[in-house]
Amino acid sequence: MSESSIESILQEGRVFQPPAEFAAQAQIKSLADYQQLYDRAKADPEKFWAELAEQELHWFEKWDTVLDWQPPFAKWFVGGKINISYNCLDRHLTTWRRNKLP
Repeated sequence: MSESSIESILQEGRVFQPPAEFAAQAQIKSLADYQQLYDRAKADPEKFWAELAEQELHWFEKWDTVLDWQPPFAKWFVGGKINISYNCLDRHLTTWRRNKLP
């Protein structure tokens, strides 16, 4: 009796570049920028996510540990206190984003 498997024969190699105007407004402007970001995250995931969490989110209490990895369980930002509603809505009420639609 032989094992059966499904093997994909589809290989997609095309790259679809966005319009220049769109790319100019993007936070990640090119595939090279994306690759650089990816490489940073892969080299040191805890440092990468800690930096982003500090820059992009409001914490009511900063975490003690970025990642507590006890396979198969992962706890991120252990000891930190955050309010998702505040981060999504309330913190923008005093900025230019207060009347900006998604």
